[in-house]
Order: sequence, then C-alpha cells, then structure tokens
Amino acid sequence: MGKHDYDHGHGSEHSHGHSHGLQREGNSKALAWAFGITAVIMVAEAVGGWMTNSLALMSDAGHMLSDAASLGLSLLAIRFAQRASSPSNSYGYRRLEILAALANGIALFGIAVAITWEAWHRLFAPPTVASLPMMGIAVIGLLANLASAWVLLHQGDVKDNLNLRSAYLHVLGDALGSVGAIFAGAVMYFYGWYIADPIISVFVALLILRGAWGVVSQSLHILMEGTPAGSDIEAIVASLESIPGVANVHDVHVWSVTSGYDVFSGHLVVCPGINASQVIAEGSALLERQFGIRHTTMQVLVEGDDCSGLNCQGDNCPFDDRSQPKSK
Repeated sequence: MGKHDYDHGHGSEHSHGHSHGLQREGNSKALAWAFGITAVIMVAEAVGGWMTNSLALMSDAGHMLSDAASLGLSLLAIRFAQRASSPSNSYGYRRLEILAALANGIALFGIAVAITWEAWHRLFAPPTVASLPMMGIAVIGLLANLASAWVLLHQGDVKDNLNLRSAYLHVLGDALGSVGAIFAGAVMYFYGWYIADPIISVFVALLILRGAWGVVSQSLHILMEGTPAGSDIEAIVASLESIPGVANVHDVHVWSVTSGYDVFSGHLVVCPGINASQVIAEGSALLERQFGIRHTTMQVLVEGDDCSGLNCQGDNCPFDDRSQPKSK
C-alpha cells in the first residue's frame, strides 16, 4: 500500500452549518416554552391532587415534576451542545443531548413503576376522591400539555432529534395522564366507582413505559455507536465501489454522534494514477446525496501495479491523472 489521502468533508459540513444552527435555536426556544408551561401546571396538579385525594392527578403531577426536570436537562444539553469543539472534545458536547434523552427515558421508567406500585395498593381499598375539582384541574393540565406538545412539534425537530423526541414523549405522556384523570373523574362523579382512579393510573403508566422503551433503546444504540437507521453498510459499500477507479472499499464505519449528525469513515482502494482528491469529492457527494451523511473521513489507498480489474483504467478513466494531456 502506498499513497494515503484524507478528507474530513469540511466543505459539505459548512454548507449545512447555518440550517443546523437555526434548528438548534428553534429546539432551544421550544424546550424553554415547554419547560415553563410544564412547571406551572405541575404545581397546580400537585396541589389539586393533594386537595382532592386523587392518585390519577397526583401521579400526573409527579410525571410532570419529572418532565420539568427532564425538559430542563434537555434544554441544558442543547445549550452545551452549541459550544465549539476543543482539543479534548473534538466533537464538542453534542453527545450530551443523547445522555439527556437516556436520562429522560430512565426517569419515565421510574415514574411508571411508582405509579403502578401506588395503584396496586389502592385497588384493594379505593379512597374517596373529589372528582369534580379533579376533572377541572385535569382539563387545565391537558390544555397546557397540548400547548407544550404543539410548541415542541412546530418549533422543534421532534422527528430527527432524539433529545427533543424524548421531551415530546414526556409531554404526550402528561397529556395522556390528564385524559386519564378526566375520564376517571367522570366515572367516579357519575357512578361512584372510585376504583377507576387506580385503574386509569395503571393504563397511563403502561403508555409511559412504551414511550420510555423507545427512547432508551435508541439512546443506547447511539451510545454504542450502532449504525444509524436508514444507513445500510452493504449499500454504502456498493455505491462507493461504483465510483470509477475504486476497486475496493473496506474498514467502513457509520455511526451517530448525536441525532442528525451521522459520520462515515472508510478505506477506498484505487489503482496507481487515480486522482484521490476527485474520488473523495465524488464519494462525499454520493454519501450525502444517497444516505444523508454529511460528515465523512475517507482514506485512499493505492495498491497494485496497474488498473486491471478496476471500474476504469488509463485514458478511459475520468479520475486518472494519466488521462490528462501531456505537455510537449
């Protein structure tokens, strides 16, 4: 093996830096609004749950307490992620967003277990609940949760940012808790079935667990540097080997630093005389166009004495330096 050439895809990254910055600013504002709304309603539901003796309302308030902390953690992570990289942190602080998402997911598990535990005890001796005030407070909580969800969905990147998605799931879990509290309050008000309070609480806890599992599993996948969804290693290798002059692609790695920040590294084997810079430029453009990977590191290795067996050779190869007219 001879010549080595490196490219970190800086030109490609620069072209998307402005849009990434705007998206992060939108995420930050959305989280700030959601945090404020959640904190205010959490206090109202906690007081209301204590006054009405409603587990459904208090469990929802407990969920919102965790949400307020989780939204604050997500907001802090985004602010830190905006800091520039340094020699000791070459990728900056972007991974904090994934750590925040993981912490949020684990917190959701803990809340669901606590709600289920308390509901189990209440099933055998359901206490009397002031259902009408409970429903009124739950309606206010529902409206606030829907407002938070709307802000996160329309101003934040809920689809592609795992940190924002975990916060969004927290808020949706709160909204479901409010719906459950309203339903339980109506059943108790009209029929006097106070057992509806713990039953609805367990149903909400199961919904919370479902969302928490998705966030935790995706966070762990990223932290373990698993291949991002939609990135097929075999398809990537085949596409790169279709570039004229490339004989073989190996040592391929694709991983995510954080949501929306996928990274590629790999070795491209070419024959002597191939213009490595043009191969790298073509490969970087191909990865962004076909797989959405904007951050690439390619090492071009020259191997062999001729172009035998490659996609092109000699005068027929557009990336071959020998195809250029020689001065007389």
